[in-house]
Amino acid sequence: MTTAGKGRALIVGLALGSLLLSGCGGGTTPQASGGSLSGSIKFQTWNLKNEKFTSYFNDLIAAFEKDNPGTKITWVDQPAEGYQDKLSADAAAGALPDVVDMGPEAAYTLAQAGVLLDVAKADPQAKSLYLDKAWQAMTFSGLGGGTYGYPWYLNTGPSFFNKALFEKCGLDPDKLPATYDELFNQAEVMAKNCSDVSMIVRMPAIENFGEYGVPLMDAAGKKFTYNDAKGVEFVERFRKLYASKGLSQEALNNLQTKEVEEFKAGRLAYLSGSSYTLNDLKDTAPDIYKSLGIGPRISTAAPNMYIESLVVNATSENQPLAKAFAKYVTNAANQLAFAKKASVFPSSAGSMDDEYFTKDDGDPATKVRLESAAQVKKAVVWWPPAFSGSADAETLREQIAQALLGKKTVQQALDESVTYSNERLAAHG
Repeated sequence: MTTAGKGRALIVGLALGSLLLSGCGGGTTPQASGGSLSGSIKFQTWNLKNEKFTSYFNDLIAAFEKDNPGTKITWVDQPAEGYQDKLSADAAAGALPDVVDMGPEAAYTLAQAGVLLDVAKADPQAKSLYLDKAWQAMTFSGLGGGTYGYPWYLNTGPSFFNKALFEKCGLDPDKLPATYDELFNQAEVMAKNCSDVSMIVRMPAIENFGEYGVPLMDAAGKKFTYNDAKGVEFVERFRKLYASKGLSQEALNNLQTKEVEEFKAGRLAYLSGSSYTLNDLKDTAPDIYKSLGIGPRISTAAPNMYIESLVVNATSENQPLAKAFAKYVTNAANQLAFAKKASVFPSSAGSMDDEYFTKDDGDPATKVRLESAAQVKKAVVWWPPAFSGSADAETLREQIAQALLGKKTVQQALDESVTYSNERLAAHG
């Protein structure tokens, strides 16, 4: 799956309970490497076996098997819906495929259960093949500093603005916000001048705290810390916006809101998106596209990005082949080819220097790609892998909603959210 939020969409659930109680970090080398490759492995992706990507992966696998006679790669793909349950069931049953496509959040849980290979130990030379920030994103300080996946693709994107709404609501369409302070200030003006539209319809998620400059965890990766003064300051801006009717009741009730639909309908002035978003707006909302303004992703510290990786099952019966194939899929040439096809960005060292990410041809889509590519160079994977995309994220949303409704202070809300997450993390540690 290649949407911007995919890298944080997974968390392995209750079916791993017994593994988490007995696991003590990922494995290293159950089978020695070396010599020619042979035998077979199973390779699993999610939501990638379709008209757009099937031929790419079939050709990729055929090329690998041709270069390595006597090997067989069986590709399976799981739908996005239920992928979490599938990972849980396979891991609990000892049936996880040899090479699996997943983000750092799911990888953290599986590594914690001892299911994933620590590639930093098993394949130390691989580190130089990837961008340092990508390698670090799969390196988990809370699990002793092991690296539990070969980095694959990255995704980030620009901010889109409806400049017609800026004009309608007394804002300068040539002065689009780039920081959170600018966004909040302009959102408050919009709320004051227009009752039928808004700038923001989403509550802050954990990665937004990072973008604002809030320290999310301690250096050891053992405790969450986003309830400090900076975190309170961030949520207070949302509370103030809600009080001025610049944030809807719907935003309080749902972690995922209908932002894209609202933007296309001309009721929302700001949308965080990607290259795909631009093409979608052009095709499905031509009137909005005509008044579109494009700027960098909103951030006060550094912009967020997401990462997807290929992990190796620590108990694979053919670990040499599994490692070799994961590295093949994620090598520079193959990452570049996939990035062009999927409108994402490669994590392989040097690939971002390709003219595809640096040469402007005047097309709006190219401009978005180039600006997003430049953004990758300073972006951070803010979502902590130890932060659950279900339990922790929902608790944070609920607590912030309570604060915005005046049922508790922002400090109390963040304290309770942090306490919940720290207790959950300690229980699984």
